[in-house]
Amino acid sequence: MSNVRFHDDARIELVEQVRYYEEASPGLGVRFGSEIEIAVGRAGQIPMLGSTYKYGTRRVFPKKFPFSVIYVIREQEVVILAIAHFRRKPAYWRKRKDDGDQPLPKVLPHPQA
Repeated sequence: MSNVRFHDDARIELVEQVRYYEEASPGLGVRFGSEIEIAVGRAGQIPMLGSTYKYGTRRVFPKKFPFSVIYVIREQEVVILAIAHFRRKPAYWRKRKDDGDQPLPKVLPHPQA
């Protein structure tokens, strides 16, 4: 099992998407956050599980949502680079590989009512 860290921009993407889905339909944001949490957990437990992707990264997919969790493996940690929608410009996150990152929150952010 590896330590999991979020890049600052990936954390912002997560919060924005949880908020978006929650505003669209109450409870949907929580479900989205839970699916992302499960996908991130899989990447943290078995880093090589994710399919290989661009620029030396890997990705896992949350169920029922058109997103991928893009990450890179660094020594004994997994760094989440993006929570990327399938329709977003490919590789927009590429420069994040060399930026700073933050620890995984204990609880994923939930939208505020």
